[in-house]
Amino acid sequence: MKISPTIYPFKVKLLNGKEQVLSAYSDKVLLIVNTASGCGFTPQLEELQRLREEFVEDGFEVLGFPSNDFGKQEPLNGEQLGEFCQVNYGVKFPVFEKVMVRGEVAHPLFKFLRDKKLNGHLNSTPRWNFHKYLVNRNGEVVDYFYSFTKPSSSKIKKKIQRLLAENK
Repeated sequence: MKISPTIYPFKVKLLNGKEQVLSAYSDKVLLIVNTASGCGFTPQLEELQRLREEFVEDGFEVLGFPSNDFGKQEPLNGEQLGEFCQVNYGVKFPVFEKVMVRGEVAHPLFKFLRDKKLNGHLNSTPRWNFHKYLVNRNGEVVDYFYSFTKPSSSKIKKKIQRLLAENK
C-alpha cells in the first residue's frame, strides 16, 4: 500500500508569530485558502466563516493564508490581519501570517499543495487570491477550487460532506 504525502509535517506561523505544525489539524477535513483584504473576492471571508460554522461540529476547518502575491492586495500584517477579518467578516477560523503562494519563493506548504510531484494527487497553482485546496482527514490534498468558486457553492459543500462521511 502506497502512503501518500500529507500536509501534516508543514509548519506555519500564527498571526502572533508562534509556530504551529499542521498535524494539529489531523483527522479534520480542511479548506486551505490564500486570502487578501483588498481583493474583489474578499467578501468570500464571510462565506468561508459560514461554511466553517455549518460543518465545524463534523470535523471541518478553514485555514486562511493571507498573501500579497496578486495585485499587492494584502497590505496588512500580523494582528491587523486578524482584526480586519474578525471585525469586517466575523472570521473565527485560523488566519496565519502572510505567505507567498507562487514562484520559487512560495511557502513550502503552497509548493506542496500546488505540485502533484510533491503531493501525489494534483497540480493547481493559485492564479489569484482565494484559490482553495480541499484536504481530507488523512491530510491529503484531494481537490481545488478557483477564486470564482464561492465557498457557499453546492460543488464545494457536497465534496466537504463526502469527505466528512469518510473514515468516521
